[in-house]
This record gives sequence, structure tokens and C-alpha cells, in this order.
Amino acid sequence: MTAEKTPVPASGNGGLSAPGAVRVRLDVAYDGAPFSGWAVQPGLRTAQGALEEALALILRRQIRVVVAGRTDAGVHARGQVVHVDLSTDEWEALPRRSDASPEDVLARRLRGALSRVLGEETGALEVRGVVVPPAGFDARFSALWRRYSYRVADRPEHWDPTLRGITLWHKAPLDVGRMNGAAAQLLGLQDFLAFCKPREGSTTVRELQEFAFERTHEGVVVAHVKADAFCHNMVRALVGSALRVGEGLERPEWLHERLLARVRDAKTRLAPAHPLVLEEVGYPATAEELAARAEQTRALRDPA
Repeated sequence: MTAEKTPVPASGNGGLSAPGAVRVRLDVAYDGAPFSGWAVQPGLRTAQGALEEALALILRRQIRVVVAGRTDAGVHARGQVVHVDLSTDEWEALPRRSDASPEDVLARRLRGALSRVLGEETGALEVRGVVVPPAGFDARFSALWRRYSYRVADRPEHWDPTLRGITLWHKAPLDVGRMNGAAAQLLGLQDFLAFCKPREGSTTVRELQEFAFERTHEGVVVAHVKADAFCHNMVRALVGSALRVGEGLERPEWLHERLLARVRDAKTRLAPAHPLVLEEVGYPATAEELAARAEQTRALRDPA
């Protein structure tokens, strides 16, 4: 494993690509197990580092991508979104003498480059789509919402070894009704300090749009969590707290009381990372809406 170098930063000016650049959207999926999270860390294998190293092999320069939402070590993604700015010359040179589109060529070449970068972990990260999005698109700041799932097997007969990498084996039965009663009280625009690890200068106010649990036909409990954005550890803290309610260790009102108290203490438990999956990121449809959303979000979020 090679240590990751610090690439040249990508442009990020309110959702607009740099003059003379082509902004490219990459739809990415990855198994979080082999990676020390999304974000580049010197000397560690990360999803961002692997993708940037693959792009560097193709473009012959260091490059930085912008992501819709960072994920922690061990967290997976089916619907991660990133953007990267290429020069017009780089974009137009991709097909060489072929009749293929730059989008198709970049997708194909990225698969080969990722295989070289990942070696024995080939397949742990896949680029599932390459498109030139409407003007104004910014993978992070144009996003309207992010949606996660979290899978829990609370009965030994549902502890499937083939799915243990994406499922929490919970040793006590869970009451889904109690968990949903607790979760519903947290919906809306709230300060989630009690369920976040704050970053300096960053707000912990978020709009929680969905927080619900269902028991599927296979008997497994799945959490669905959707918000305009998530602060650090927020989903894992929400699920970890709800599990305490579902197990009967706390009252359903306990989650809302903690929200109002805005205190992190010994009862702030993070659910394990490995069952958490970033499922989807939602964006506005038009260039005008994308640019407006990026401008609005930048006013509320700190640059990262």
C-alpha cells in the first residue's frame, strides 16, 4: 500500500467549475471494509485516495475530487456522488481516435486504473456512472439530501454469516414500534449537537427528513435516515440511541430529551459502522436550481 500524496485542490466556487474546465459527475459505490473512511489520510488507504490515484494514472497529474458526503471508516456506499474538474483539452482527448464518448471512455479507463490501484481489493470501489452534469452542479453543496440505511438482525436465527459484513448482530430483541415513536420526535430542523461530534466552526443544525425503522419480510430491522446533511457520527449516534429504546433500556421520550439537552455524555453510543450504507444523494433538476442550492448551502456550511 502506497502512502497518498496531497493532490492539487479542485475548484469550488459556488458550484461553478473553473474557467475552461469541464465538471464531471462520478457516481461511486464502495465496500467500506478495506478503507479507513472516505477522506484522504496520509499513509492510509481511503476511498477518496484510491479514486484520486486512479484518476491520476489516467490524467497524469495529481487531482482532487469533491464528495457529496464523507463516510467514516467501515461505512459503505451504493450512491456516493463526487465531481472532478478536467481541462477542456483533457476531456476532449479521452476518446483519442475512437468514436466512443468521453464519458464512456473515462468510465472504462477508471475501471482498469482502479484495478491497478486496489490490487487484491479490486471491486471494493466502482465508478457506476460518468456524466457531465448541468452547469452549477456541485457534488457537495448542490445536494438537497442524503439517505442512509442501517441493517440490524436482532434474533439469532437471522444472523446470516454471508451478510455479517453489512449487518449488526444485536443480542437483544428490538421493539420497532418503540423505536419509531422515539425517532419521530426528532424530525425537522433541529440542533443535533447531542448526536454529533462537532467540528470546529461547523454548525450542528440539520433538517432530519426521515428517521424510521421497519422489520423486513426476512425478519431483519432496517433503519432509514434522510437529512439535508449529516454532521460527524450523526447517523450512528441516532441509530445507537434508538437501539437502547428498542431494547427497553430507555423510554421513547429519551431521544427527544437528549436532543433538547444538547449534551454528549457516556450514554452517547455510536452504533457500529459496518452496517451503515449511504444509499442515495438527491439533487435539484435544473442548472439554476443547482447553482442556487450550492450558494444557499455554502452560506450555512463550512468549506471542507
